[in-house]
Amino acid sequence: MNKQVGTLKTSDFYCDFVFSGKVKVKKVKETENLLAFHHTKSGYEFHIVIVPKEHIANLTDLKDMDLVKEVFEIAKEIVIKEGFDKTNYKIITNGGNFQDSKHLHFHLVSGGKNE
Repeated sequence: MNKQVGTLKTSDFYCDFVFSGKVKVKKVKETENLLAFHHTKSGYEFHIVIVPKEHIANLTDLKDMDLVKEVFEIAKEIVIKEGFDKTNYKIITNGGNFQDSKHLHFHLVSGGKNE
């Protein structure tokens, strides 16, 4: 599935727009391997996306499982900082037909869904 961005369509929003700087994002944390930022079209009251900087299409293409460890280290840091360990949070990744952007990414969400 292609994601519509303005008049352009892409199957990899992160490489084509975020990492290229065409879409500005509000960064939360950045490492050598990952970027965590506020979702550009948040589906929840609090919605962070954690994305590998290397293009990895989906979870089944992932070779270095240490990357997942780093994703969860960043997620844990954000959960504690925001106090979500005392309220609620989810960490979600999508695959197959559920995956809009064909670039592995993880959602850290808290609070209710936005309408």
